[in-house]
Amino acid sequence: QVRLVESGGGLVQAGGSLRLSCAASGNIFNINAMGWYRQAPGKQRESVAGTTSGGNTVYADSVKGRFTISGDNAKNTVYLQMNSLKPEDTAVYYCNVEGRLRTLSRFVSWGQGTQVTVSS
Repeated sequence: QVRLVESGGGLVQAGGSLRLSCAASGNIFNINAMGWYRQAPGKQRESVAGTTSGGNTVYADSVKGRFTISGDNAKNTVYLQMNSLKPEDTAVYYCNVEGRLRTLSRFVSWGQGTQVTVSS
C-alpha cells in the first residue's frame, strides 16, 4: 500500500558527491520517520542516517560531516546528500519509511535499493 521509489545512485570518483532521493506514495496518512540504510557486499545492512517528522536527525559516525539527510513532508520525500565520498561508501542504499496509513494502521516500507559505487 506504500510504494517507495529511489533514485540518484551511480558511479562517482572518490571525493565526489551524489544525491539520493526516495519518494513515498500510496495510502499514507502521515510519516513519522524516514531513513537511509546501506549494505555492502558481504556485510550486514547498516543505518546511515535518519530523520523524524519533527526534524530530528541522526547519523552513523562514519558519515557525520559528509552526508546530510533532509525530508520534504509535503512531498513525502527524503533526500541524502553525500559529499566527500569514499570507496568504503560503496554499497546498495535503501530508504526506509515509517508512518500510518489512512486506516491508521502503522506501516514500515523499504525502497528497492540504489547502487552507489565510489572509485578510488
